[in-house]
Amino acid sequence: MTRTELRLALDLGTTTLAGRLFAADGTVLAERRLANPQRQLGSDVIRRLEAALAGEGERLQQLLVGGIEALVADLLAESGCRRADLGAAAAAANPAICHLLRRLPVEPILYPPHRPRHPEAALLSPAELSLDLPVPLFLFPQVSGYVGGDLVAFLFGCPAPLVTTLYVDVGTNGEMALFSGGRWWVTSVPAGPAFEGGEIASGMAALPGAVCRVRLDGDWLRLETIGGQPPIGVCGSGLVEVVAAALEGGLIDRHGTIADPDAVDTNLARYTAEAAGGRALRLYRDAATDLLVTQQDLRSFQLAKGAVRAGVECLLQRAGVAVGQVEDVVMTGAFGFSLAPEALKRVAMLPGNMVDKVRFVPAGALEGVSRYLREPQAAGRLESLVGALTPYPLSGTPAFEKAFLHAIDF
Repeated sequence: MTRTELRLALDLGTTTLAGRLFAADGTVLAERRLANPQRQLGSDVIRRLEAALAGEGERLQQLLVGGIEALVADLLAESGCRRADLGAAAAAANPAICHLLRRLPVEPILYPPHRPRHPEAALLSPAELSLDLPVPLFLFPQVSGYVGGDLVAFLFGCPAPLVTTLYVDVGTNGEMALFSGGRWWVTSVPAGPAFEGGEIASGMAALPGAVCRVRLDGDWLRLETIGGQPPIGVCGSGLVEVVAAALEGGLIDRHGTIADPDAVDTNLARYTAEAAGGRALRLYRDAATDLLVTQQDLRSFQLAKGAVRAGVECLLQRAGVAVGQVEDVVMTGAFGFSLAPEALKRVAMLPGNMVDKVRFVPAGALEGVSRYLREPQAAGRLESLVGALTPYPLSGTPAFEKAFLHAIDF
């Protein structure tokens, strides 16, 4: 492998860092993900920006760089390649992560009018980032203070839409885009880390041993884990399907409350348990593991799915597009696995008649960054795409708050 052949693509998420190492012809040599070490100073970007404002900016930058270095080391070890053979590197991230990575002042995005200090694409030297790379790092451009390079990368990696299409990137920040009548609208909502297993009692990233699928089978909840290993936690897709199966089995009511076991008239009642913080669902237990989904976990999930649904409805309303006019729905995110349409419908994450149009793109932002590194005319196409995106601020607006309140229940 010569230096001009090796490419490094990075998706720097709020909760999870993902990386891919591949050859110039697109052959993937290694792909890994790990938890963003910045989480120790806040699970969401607002807490991290406030921490930076309080003097923790340098530490947040060092934590992020340390995570990138660990990810790159894992990729190189898995592929058997050398760091010196890297010929190009690119990354996408939301505006907060970009500011923290570049040690930029955080006030412009923390406070109104929420505009990034440097929204344009950037080619950053390893020295200015304190990164051990033999090449500069290309950083995807931002759209606004709340729509970042991760959504741009997701859109860049998808084929150009020909019909009215909704794109949803579900993570700690739920970012979404709508294409209709030749125009683009983009926005984001604060979903929280639940979709990535964050701040969930037994939550974890989409790694071996994570429950990723759940099926109701009579009086049983059948669990499937990544790698087929014994369950050690629940990732994002597993949490969605746990909730869907529990709703179907009467273990949770439409308001998200775990049922009293005496009120469950099937043997599914054995899945209810009393935990330190109150009632919970016990999915699995052995000598080393007690896999619980607590009432607080369900509330966190409701807030996350409610934010996404409200964001979708408000974006459609802003563009003057009826739900039935959307012909294609493309979803991505750090779920772990694609979600079954029936699970999406059961938890009411999207309007019901939209669910059957959903298709999933694994690692959408990472694929977009990879495509940028593979495509000869990428720079011009990326510039045209970003110039066409119209940002629509939603968080905190009366329209969003009203839609959110209606979207929390199942």
